[in-house]
Amino acid sequence: MINGHAKTVPEAIAELKDELKEFISTRVQMLHSEISEKLRALRLAAPTLLVGVLLLLTAWLVFTGFLVAIIAQAFAPSPWAYTLSFVLVAVLYVIVGGATAYIGWRGLRETGIKPERTIRVLKQDRVWLQTEAKTQL
Repeated sequence: MINGHAKTVPEAIAELKDELKEFISTRVQMLHSEISEKLRALRLAAPTLLVGVLLLLTAWLVFTGFLVAIIAQAFAPSPWAYTLSFVLVAVLYVIVGGATAYIGWRGLRETGIKPERTIRVLKQDRVWLQTEAKTQL
């Protein structure tokens, strides 16, 4: 008995159906909100990131030219001076770039791009529903 009267089975089913709709709607809104926040942040950061990357790429090319010229001066009398310096700079870039890419990939795998907050709440909801189901039986 609830509030002095017992619910009929159809009333209980209708109430359960309404609560389930509200529950699902809330979770969908939460997921939508979290994804929207992430996309908005990405849209705001994208132009600045692009300009920064272009400037860094330009600086990197100038620095590479500088390294090649300096190393070529060490082999100055040799006709292979620039060839050797290009090869040495390329090997250096492969080593440093490979190590950096590995570290970045490992970091990306650790953080991921899943909507963690929503997943955590859904797991808590599942535990709560299981607990409620056990107490109702």
